[in-house]
Amino acid sequence: MISTTNQINDYSNPPSGLSTAKTARTRDSKRVCYHFGLMTIEIRLNGEPQALPADLTVIQLLEHFGLPKERVAVERNRAIVPRANWESESVKSGDEVEVVHFVGGGEKDALLVIAGKAFQSRLLVGTGKYPSHAVMKEAHERSGADMVTVAVRRIDLKAAKGQSLLDYIDRSRIMILPNTAACYTADDAVRTARLGREAGLSNWVKLEVIGDEQTLFPDTAALIEATKILVKEGFIVLPYTNDDLVVARRLIDAGASAIMPLGAPIGSGMGIQNVPAIRILRERITEVPLIVDAGVGTASDAALAMELGADGVLMNSAIAGSGDPGAMAEAMKYAVAAGRLAFKAGRIQRRLYASASSPLDGLIR
Repeated sequence: MISTTNQINDYSNPPSGLSTAKTARTRDSKRVCYHFGLMTIEIRLNGEPQALPADLTVIQLLEHFGLPKERVAVERNRAIVPRANWESESVKSGDEVEVVHFVGGGEKDALLVIAGKAFQSRLLVGTGKYPSHAVMKEAHERSGADMVTVAVRRIDLKAAKGQSLLDYIDRSRIMILPNTAACYTADDAVRTARLGREAGLSNWVKLEVIGDEQTLFPDTAALIEATKILVKEGFIVLPYTNDDLVVARRLIDAGASAIMPLGAPIGSGMGIQNVPAIRILRERITEVPLIVDAGVGTASDAALAMELGADGVLMNSAIAGSGDPGAMAEAMKYAVAAGRLAFKAGRIQRRLYASASSPLDGLIR
């Protein structure tokens, strides 16, 4: 069976595009976008509008969206693009592109797709609190994660010169997600995100706007404000938020590419304390991925988050603060996979009374 690659998404209505930058129509009615003077174009990829830098070749298009290059076929404006032409043929504004692959008679549930980019792992991890960079690197490898968060901070001018944290991250395999941790205003968060992009990290950002120093709960009003600003500037925004459905809706309206509700206070290790709220979010939020962020303490917490229907789990303290971060990272990898598999399989109905599992036919009396 041939399938377009967007069939692997876990949510019913994937994000409509990677950017909400200002657009202008040319005389031939093709849409052209501008990001701070850099022209981008809009195409339809597997039936969905997407924004991308101008003059990308087919091979660059696949790399841009993290799509596989093996055992896929590409069609541009209903004409197959031969593999030999992938490096020379460019995608133009208004093009309709289809990328297809083979699936075994049904929908494949393997990849996490955020803003059109595919990730092999549903586990996202952090880079803080590890005993050493070497321990962090081992944990990343054993977790199987292909996205990690990093905080944007000032350079310590008095610190000894040496290797950077980034030297211990395999950037050929792992995408770096800058975050705005410890920002308490929308202005600070926006400024930090801009600095992270300027430093060459990414135009993606895990957006945090903290409202309370003791609980580290988010300031949701400021979070929505910052999301609107950053989306207009071409950022892919993944906001850390509470479990409020109304706030989640406001963030999606603002252009957020995922919703990342807390399961418990950051770093608390309390596990998922808001099961009904997460279930409601899973049922009602289908436009973008739902990623549980904060509160996980051990592998069973990660499994529960996935069993509730989360598309992914982001954690740091549970791994970095454990007695053996490498082993815990590996445990989280399996827990996330097991929880996802259980969610897709469907649990049995809860009963008040027992229900015998062995047949009564042929019982010896």
